[in-house]
Amino acid sequence: MIEAVLIVAVIIMTGITGYRVKSLTTSGAAAAFLVGLAVYAGVGAKGLFLLGIFFATSSFWSNYKSAAKRTLEEKLAKGATRDWRQVFANGGMAAVFSILYLFYQDSILLLGFMVSLASANSDTWASEIGSLSKRAPIYIRTFKRVDKGTSGAVSMLGSTAALLGALTIAVVGFLLFKPTPLVLVLVFIFGYLGNVIDTLFGAFYQQVYACRQCGIETEKRFHCGQPTSQIKGILLMDNDMVNFLSGFLAAMLAIALYLILL
Repeated sequence: MIEAVLIVAVIIMTGITGYRVKSLTTSGAAAAFLVGLAVYAGVGAKGLFLLGIFFATSSFWSNYKSAAKRTLEEKLAKGATRDWRQVFANGGMAAVFSILYLFYQDSILLLGFMVSLASANSDTWASEIGSLSKRAPIYIRTFKRVDKGTSGAVSMLGSTAALLGALTIAVVGFLLFKPTPLVLVLVFIFGYLGNVIDTLFGAFYQQVYACRQCGIETEKRFHCGQPTSQIKGILLMDNDMVNFLSGFLAAMLAIALYLILL
């Protein structure tokens, strides 16, 4: 009982700290508390620690050399301060798998939990570190170089960061939960695959707008003080939805392959 109270207090303090250092908005802090509570209830302190690894490293890379990334904010829908939608987009599937594990205690749900976090970590590291590349990224639809921050664009630095982001969650998860080596490999591979799916969705389906005033292509629905015009993408497919779906699909594919290999 005392441990549970202390853990909940830590979750609350983490949300408050995230808000104070501007990693989270007020709604983001509330969402982080709910995700943390769900993870602790289902997977325990080990799961919460793994979630903390994702949150801490993602916050670090989001704020690393933030001045150099400031120009990207004109293209991106949101900055380094995460709101509730971003928190649920990246941690929502981990929370769902945790709650399911609470009731069913099936190790396959633990695999889904780790893959969803590995996918989110891989994508965040790719975006935040890749944006510091000295060369412009390559857009996967045209294989031409485009502006940094363009959804669906990749760079060598970003791809390397994505691999390391997935590997970090896979290794830490392996040390914490001590699953089979197969699980370690699946978390790494499908965690990275989640980033690949995110890139594909970003290139082919994510909504992109154009500012009527300055003409810039952006993820923002408002720019220069007025509504922007949608120039591509499908309904509801914003960056948060892309993040959520990529983590979900990566986890489902990992579970499917695990069942086939059993």
